Amino acid sequence: MTYDDFAKVELKVAKIKEAVRVEKSEKLIKLQLEVGEEERQIVAGIGKAYTPEDLIGKEIIIVANLAPKALMGVESHGMLLAAGGGENPVLLTPEKEIASGAKVK
Repeated sequence: MTYDDFAKVELKVAKIKEAVRVEKSEKLIKLQLEVGEEERQIVAGIGKAYTPEDLIGKEIIIVANLAPKALMGVESHGMLLAAGGGENPVLLTPEKEIASGAKVK
């Protein structure tokens, strides 16, 4: 990937307002996010590591300019960033509180 390719990726801070499990899935959680003035829905495969209750109020980092994609019939408008893999992903979060919608540089 070139620097110019990477520069196209839009990373932003988002605050989780609501979180619910996707029906018939052990891993998927549907997140309602505040991204600045915008509200956005993202579906993430973090349900084995986090409960919906754990997530509400957290600030996370998202890829904001991905094309929408349906996961188990639920539309996702972006992707959250997490480290690790498998059953125990760790969400990437800002070190200090910062306004939702802030661009990650």
